[in-house]
Amino acid sequence: MDKFSYETNGYNREEVNQFVGDVIKQTEGIVKKYRSQKEEIKQLQEKLSHYETIEDTLKKSLINAEKTGDNIKQLAREEANTIIHDAKNNASRIVNEALLKASKIEQDADQLEKNFKIFKRKLRIIVEQQMAVVDEIETLDLKED
Repeated sequence: MDKFSYETNGYNREEVNQFVGDVIKQTEGIVKKYRSQKEEIKQLQEKLSHYETIEDTLKKSLINAEKTGDNIKQLAREEANTIIHDAKNNASRIVNEALLKASKIEQDADQLEKNFKIFKRKLRIIVEQQMAVVDEIETLDLKED
């Protein structure tokens, strides 16, 4: 602290006034700094509040995106299972139809083979009968001469 010189009525007025003026200037500077810092704190608190709101929004968005992603995966799995199930059913149906067609073709082939054997037997009988007629004609021709 400063020391003041003495005068007849007390301390030197100019020194005291000078000191009080300096204290007032310093106090005003401190008050200005306090108000400035208070305003800065208020702005920073507002920014912090704004960033906290953004953070909450982002967290909610991420949670919703995860849920949506999980739902999409689940739906894709279900659709894949449905497609596989349908494909298996179609494959079974196609195989069964092919087996039925193959069985029918085999039956037709067996029937055709039977019909061919019958035709061959009948043709043989007809040819034998015709050969018998030819043989008979030859014996008739010989006797007539």
